[in-house]
Amino acid sequence: MNFKMILRIQSQALLTISATTLLPILYALIEFGALDTSIFFAGIGLVSILAGMLFQHFGVGRFQRAPLASSAAAILLMYPMLAVFGSLPFMLTGWLAPLDALLESVGDLTSAGLSILPDDAPYLLRLWQSSLMWLGSLLFLIMLVTVLPEVSGCFGISLSLQDGHGFSAIIGQMNLMSMRVIKVYLTLTAVSFGAFSLAGLDGWNSLMMAMRCLSTGGGNFFPSYEGVYVEYAAVFVMLLACGNFLLYYRVIYTLLPPSPEFAMNYFTRLKQYALRLKRTIINNAKLVAANEEAKVLYATIFFGLLIIMLRLHLQEIFFDGNEAFRRSLFSIVSFMSTTGITIGDTSQYMHAFDKFCIFLMAMTGGCIGSVTGGFKVIRLIVLVKITASEIRKTIHPRMMTAIRVGDTPVPMRTVGRILSYFFLVLVTMFICAAVLSFGGPAFSESVAISAACLSTVGHLPGICDADTFRSLSDFDKIFCMVILVVGRLELFALLLAVAGIRIRRKKSDW
Repeated sequence: MNFKMILRIQSQALLTISATTLLPILYALIEFGALDTSIFFAGIGLVSILAGMLFQHFGVGRFQRAPLASSAAAILLMYPMLAVFGSLPFMLTGWLAPLDALLESVGDLTSAGLSILPDDAPYLLRLWQSSLMWLGSLLFLIMLVTVLPEVSGCFGISLSLQDGHGFSAIIGQMNLMSMRVIKVYLTLTAVSFGAFSLAGLDGWNSLMMAMRCLSTGGGNFFPSYEGVYVEYAAVFVMLLACGNFLLYYRVIYTLLPPSPEFAMNYFTRLKQYALRLKRTIINNAKLVAANEEAKVLYATIFFGLLIIMLRLHLQEIFFDGNEAFRRSLFSIVSFMSTTGITIGDTSQYMHAFDKFCIFLMAMTGGCIGSVTGGFKVIRLIVLVKITASEIRKTIHPRMMTAIRVGDTPVPMRTVGRILSYFFLVLVTMFICAAVLSFGGPAFSESVAISAACLSTVGHLPGICDADTFRSLSDFDKIFCMVILVVGRLELFALLLAVAGIRIRRKKSDW
């Protein structure tokens, strides 16, 4: 293990979380002029900065490559460390007990949005909660383009590289990819903020909902609103969160105007940019339309919408077709993106079939390059295609088949790894459920809690919610934190860190 590398990554994470304290500081100063509250959050930020500088001091060194085992160990250690600093506002204000505050912080950083914070909690804590969700998804995206592809490219992440993006363990390339992801994430956050503002929300609520929906953190907070446009804005942002952020980067990057050339006048440059923009929009539209994963995702949402609306119509729950459409669409997109936001009391029209659909959607998730949890759509596509291929081979033993996702051929080694990962997820879910059942919850409830944590959806209406997590024992709460981190990193970082420790032990024995 390269401990200097681990300390360097921890220091960068601490300096990043210190920047998130600026948002509650600005809110306290602008809205209330509360200097004591600003000093409180500034103190937390200062402590995280000092700790980050301390780690940076002991992590001094020049690194050309990032060792995978050390990077995986650093990621696993990063979430508990950030959760301690993130839990301080919840704990020091007295709204949550220390263990509950830590569980809330881990749930926010992993974008699970457990939301065990009471409903009457101050708005400032809700804003801090949203900041942690937004930061957690940003850190996950950075890991997605730096460490995780080197670990789990054979588990399906490499299938999202059909847009020409590549990965490298070289530090310079990792920094370049990280900056690209940060720019895309900030751009989409601004677009989400604009969508909620146009829907009628004020500035702070628009920012809070943009951070919650884009990060798929969700939670039990939804501001009061007039009209239905806020719900459609939330659906739009959650659909953005379902998409492949690597594909977003290509679209956004190609739409930017070229650097100015001083040899041309203004009108010539404008004409050239207009022609380039037209050509780029057409090419990007073809690119998105040819993305098989996106087509399957939207087709799943569409057919799920039809099924849920048919069920509501047959049972005459909503006599207004517009309301039935809006509620069905919101629920499907919310849980397909593993955001988990609900509007109002859904228990009054929640059916057992709806619970089953929600469970399946939460376990499926969005595109593989997104911030959503779950198994991811592209892996299910590969599983379905390999099943169809095996059926054809059974009928025609001499048939030669090739599995493709879009225009990208899928190597059989990748297919085998995806099958292994599917089995690993199922085994992990039931092992976690078995461990949780020791603490008292029924096995069905333990399975629901395990699935909610592994898929980072947080809660499943009618199956497990915030009250379920509040009533857990101390051991079960700690174990849920472990499941949340492992589920967010899709088991890969844990496996790689354990493998690195074993390899080092064998070398030392030798």
